[in-house]
Amino acid sequence: MDSKKKKELELWAAKIRKTALQTIQTAGSGHIGGSFSICDIMSVLYFDKMNVDPANPDKPDRDRLVLSKGHCSPAMYATLALKGFFPVEHLSTFRKLDSDLSGHVEIHVPGVDMSAGSLGQGLSTALGMAMYAKANKTGNRVFCIMGDGEIQEGQVWEAAMCAGFYKADNLIAFVDNNNLQLDGSLEEVMSPYPIGDKFKAFGWNVIEIDGHDVEQIADAVELASVVTGKPTAIVAHTIKGKGVSLFENNVDFHGGQPKPEQWPACFAELDARLAELED
Repeated sequence: MDSKKKKELELWAAKIRKTALQTIQTAGSGHIGGSFSICDIMSVLYFDKMNVDPANPDKPDRDRLVLSKGHCSPAMYATLALKGFFPVEHLSTFRKLDSDLSGHVEIHVPGVDMSAGSLGQGLSTALGMAMYAKANKTGNRVFCIMGDGEIQEGQVWEAAMCAGFYKADNLIAFVDNNNLQLDGSLEEVMSPYPIGDKFKAFGWNVIEIDGHDVEQIADAVELASVVTGKPTAIVAHTIKGKGVSLFENNVDFHGGQPKPEQWPACFAELDARLAELED
């Protein structure tokens, strides 16, 4: 990846973070930590790697993305708005009763391929999409983004076993390994480690990366796309709340909000990063 492309993707990630935080601030609620940890992944997928078209969001040969950790809708909705699936101004309705932009992603929003709610279900859905695509030779890829706390759910491993058995090599799953969930660290709640070895045991190709390095993310997607006979799990080592020091590695911001006097400093950090990248 050349330096120009890398900077462009880093800029999109910074814009996604700021837009997501503005969305959360306006709504007065929303999940910051897990949204911020996947912004670099969202940038690479939607602004470089995925075959999607905002002007034709339902085109049959598009790549699909299932955001299994659906409470991280601020990152998803910010990405879709910046990509052009719907006006950025519509984000101001996030979590309002009469809005289609609810706290968990929903399929009736342009660009969303699957509704989410209960954790652990997304990989099964993504696998179904991938198997359909292989059976009908449509040529599209299916991506799934899961949380590392989410993979404590048993259904994830049933889907993993099935995907490996049926050699769903058009399925690429990201595990957002930020090591924090609602109630604390993974080790404190219920450790799923070693994550990569578990997927390998079910017949998956496994790639471990820095989930905030856009070049590593892009390279991993490219490698996964040429693997045959195996689905790929990309274990992305991330920082929960990445991009704002107050949020980083702070379990209080899984779903919590800054105090009124803290908001300006949070946006100042994001603006400083944007200014650095736009220079």
